[in-house]
Amino acid sequence: QVRLVESGGGYVQGGGSLRLSCAASGSTFGINAMGWYRQTPEKQRELVARITSGGTTNYADSVKGRFTISGDFAKNSILLEMDSLKPSDTAVYYCNANAERTGAFADYWGQGTQVTVSS
Repeated sequence: QVRLVESGGGYVQGGGSLRLSCAASGSTFGINAMGWYRQTPEKQRELVARITSGGTTNYADSVKGRFTISGDFAKNSILLEMDSLKPSDTAVYYCNANAERTGAFADYWGQGTQVTVSS
């Protein structure tokens, strides 16, 4: 099993910045990508940003130019820097790790951390 520990998040005024960190422990062999997803009561969980062990990143259109994801796969950790935050970014943010397991892929999830952006 992979355990994901998240930190960061909280409350910020619109236009402000926050940083989210996530570190994986346990059976971390085979992790090939990590990322952040978010969910609100009104919407399904959606991808925010993701980075592969090869350094490829992808972002939701709504956060491009405002959020930056970086990763250190030697330490199995990622960082999401969120700038110019908007009230629409308010959500529970979940760290995700995708790992290869004997020919299949498994997803692991953190507990989630609340991000609240006031208008």
